[in-house]
Amino acid sequence: MGLEIEAVPKGTSLFLRLRGDLDMEGARLFREAADEWLDGAGTGKLVVNLAEVAFVDSTGVGALLGRYRRLRAQRGSMVLVSPKPHVRPVLEMAGIPRLMPIVEHEAQAQEVDAR
Repeated sequence: MGLEIEAVPKGTSLFLRLRGDLDMEGARLFREAADEWLDGAGTGKLVVNLAEVAFVDSTGVGALLGRYRRLRAQRGSMVLVSPKPHVRPVLEMAGIPRLMPIVEHEAQAQEVDAR
């Protein structure tokens, strides 16, 4: 299954709602969508909704970490929303919860202070 991305700008934040697999092809699409916003916005908060992501591989993890590093360098932040129970261990093994907040609902993402 491919990756579909819905991009919803809200103030200085961009909400990316992902649906499908965050694999090699999905990671490329995610990077392109996030980088296009980063190139134009300069900084802000990237909120990545993973509620409908069925699969994440190492390429997907790398894409998430790459956007996180870029945002941090630009004094921005990143929040993940609602990863499925079978996706969460992949994120935990990569140390992602130590780097960025993971919340259950998009409304919480606006309120949380990123690390």
